[in-house]
Amino acid sequence: MKSIFTIVMMLGLCTVLMSQSKGDELKKEGKLEAAMFAYGKEFMSNPSDTDVAYKLASTLALVNLTDTAFYFLNVALQDNHSLRPLTDSDLYTLTFNAKWKQIEDSQFQKYQAKNGDLKNPELAKRLIRVIMKDQALSYHIHQSRAFYQKNGRGPHWLFPMGQIKGQLNKENSLVMEEILSEFGWPTYSEVGELAADAALLVINHHEDDAIRKKYLSQIKSVCEAGEGSCMEYAKIHDRILVNENKEQLYGMQFRYNSANQLEPFPIQNPEKVDERRKAIGLEPLAVYLKRKINYDWSIDKN
Repeated sequence: MKSIFTIVMMLGLCTVLMSQSKGDELKKEGKLEAAMFAYGKEFMSNPSDTDVAYKLASTLALVNLTDTAFYFLNVALQDNHSLRPLTDSDLYTLTFNAKWKQIEDSQFQKYQAKNGDLKNPELAKRLIRVIMKDQALSYHIHQSRAFYQKNGRGPHWLFPMGQIKGQLNKENSLVMEEILSEFGWPTYSEVGELAADAALLVINHHEDDAIRKKYLSQIKSVCEAGEGSCMEYAKIHDRILVNENKEQLYGMQFRYNSANQLEPFPIQNPEKVDERRKAIGLEPLAVYLKRKINYDWSIDKN
C-alpha cells in the first residue's frame, strides 16, 4: 500500500507541466508513461473523477504496474454496475492476479443488483473471460496498425505478437467448443448481451472458415430472434464471402489500399447495402465506416 501512495504522489509531482487533456492523445500515440503521468495529474486535481481513475488504471495495467492499477481500478468501479470493464483488454494483464476475481465477483454482484439475476451467472463469467482473452493485445494491434500506416511496414513487435495472438485464439476456440457442446448457443436472455456475444467473437476470429459455416445458421437465427448480435452476424457472413473471393453483403470486412488506408472489400449491389443493413438493425454503411476506420464511403467508391 505504501508503494501505491508513493506512485500517487509521483504522478502528482511529475506531471505539473502536463495538460489535463493530453492523456488520451498520448495513449493513442503509444506514449504510455507520459499518458500515465497526464492522467495522474488529472486525477490529483479531481480525485472524484472516476472516468480519469479508470483511464489511469488501464494505462497502469498496460505498463505492468499491477498493484497501482488495481488501486485506481477499485476507485473507478465503486459506483460502476457494468460488466464491460471485465472485457477491457487494456486490463488483460490484471486477470493473472488473484485480485481480479474480487473485481469480477464485485461487478457481477452490482450488475445483477441493478439489472436482475442472470439465469446462468457462472456461464456468463466463463463467456466474459473468453471475451477478455479474445480482445487481448488490442492496444498493441492498434499501435501496429498505426505504425504500418505511417511507415508502410509492420513494426518489429508485430511478429511475436501475432504468434501469441494466434495461440490465444486457439485456446479460446477449444474453450468455446466445450461451452457450446455443454450449454448450446448462449442467448441474451440467459447470460446477458455482453456475455452472449463471446461465441460470435471467437468464431469470427477462428482461422478456419468451416467453423464459421458450421454455426452461421444459428448465428443468423439468434440475430433475427433478438437473442444475439446482428453486427457480429454481418461480420461473420461477410468474412465467409470475402474468403471465397466473393463480394460481401454488409461492408464489414476491410483491406488496405495502395495508400495504406483501410477500405471495405467490394460490396455486392452496393446501392442495396443500407437496405440489407437496416433489415438487421445496423446503421448506414457510410456512418459505420467513418466511425470505424475513418473512411468516407460512397457507392462510386465500391
